[in-house]
Amino acid sequence: MKARDLPKQADIKSCGLRGNAGRKRAGWGKRPGKIWARAHTRRLGWPSPCSSVIVTSKYSGLMLSITLAIAGSLSGQITDGSTSDEYRRTLNALERYRALASEDDSEILPAIKKPLEQGDHYAGVSRLIRLLTLIGDIPAANVPADSDVYDARLVAAVKRFQTRHGLEPDGRLGKGTLAQLNTPLSFRVRQLELALERWRRLPYDPSRPAIVINLPEFRLRAFDTGHQPALEMKIVIGRASKLQTPLLSSEIDTVIFRPYWNVPFNIQRKELVPDIIRDPSYILKNGFELVTPKGMVVAQDTVSNTLLAQLRSGTLHLRQKQGPKNSLGLVKFVFPNKYDVFMHDTPAKSLFARARRDFSHGCIRLERAQNLAEWVLRGESDWRQDRIVAAMRGTESISVKLTSPIPVMTIYVTAVVAENGEVHFFEDLYGKDAAFERELAEALAGKNRG
Repeated sequence: MKARDLPKQADIKSCGLRGNAGRKRAGWGKRPGKIWARAHTRRLGWPSPCSSVIVTSKYSGLMLSITLAIAGSLSGQITDGSTSDEYRRTLNALERYRALASEDDSEILPAIKKPLEQGDHYAGVSRLIRLLTLIGDIPAANVPADSDVYDARLVAAVKRFQTRHGLEPDGRLGKGTLAQLNTPLSFRVRQLELALERWRRLPYDPSRPAIVINLPEFRLRAFDTGHQPALEMKIVIGRASKLQTPLLSSEIDTVIFRPYWNVPFNIQRKELVPDIIRDPSYILKNGFELVTPKGMVVAQDTVSNTLLAQLRSGTLHLRQKQGPKNSLGLVKFVFPNKYDVFMHDTPAKSLFARARRDFSHGCIRLERAQNLAEWVLRGESDWRQDRIVAAMRGTESISVKLTSPIPVMTIYVTAVVAENGEVHFFEDLYGKDAAFERELAEALAGKNRG
């Protein structure tokens, strides 16, 4: 279906999209590449009087469904994610970035031999100023004079750009930052389109509190009833190479204070046994004990070939005693899942200072585990802050079963729009955006064949 076959003004005006202006806002005007669209109405759970218009568009080779307006009343039952604030913000940002992509001259910044520091001369300063002004990292009232000097105002703008693109905000113009600056805005449009479709597909139930973990953003958010933001923190996730944190949906049903760490067999065999061979005192120094498959502690004073063979075969297991040096820290959050992953505290706090944080074996490490424990247990009787602190500082392992389990989900969104409208982009470190795009293209091809 071509753009001229779209519903006329009468079909669109109830969503506030009137005539040509409405078509332009909906992405139906002139854009780079070809645009096809089809529309129909449906009822959703958003408190707005407008009808819903669903547009399927092909933009730079990408076909996906985009909900342009949503309707109905917030009913409290589970709906798709197009009723969420995240969806609405992403939709607004998508419209804005489509316009920016059409305005940008797409000039490539010159390559550099070494990172630029403040005061350095650079042939690409004029293009850098134009780009950073266009995308909002340089305020319109603070545009630097046109020169070839990488001055303080440009450094500040680059820091803001780096913060929005998952980079270390050091203000230096290095190869990583240059690569992000040279990424076409049409690619950012694609990221926002994929993000919009991901939000649409997520089950959304604002009648319950929930924890949402966005993997490429390395961030956890907790929401009170009504989808009201309650808590936000940095996280560490599974390494991109072979130990990726999975996408899942479950419910937290147990909080464990001062947990033991029962070392997974693969970690024991591949990582800890070599450490023990290099340093026979490793077990004692790091607070490990030897246990049988049935959990019985085995006394062992020396490291022998027999002991190493038992550890390699799984006849004996390593278990780390509870305490502040335990790899799981002082609190663990359990939610049933087939991957055996969970959330936990960590003694390795320094990793949270890094922009990219994929360092774990798949579980999710928390920047502020005590704060999450306080939020998770806020509805449990007698679990006030003082008792939580006492449990974390105590000597025993304490398990708390929740009377009302809390939904938790991991998601994968590489374009995130803050409440103030600021857009943050992140690396597709697990390759899931590329896979999602292929999935959408295959679905479209199958539909066309049908």
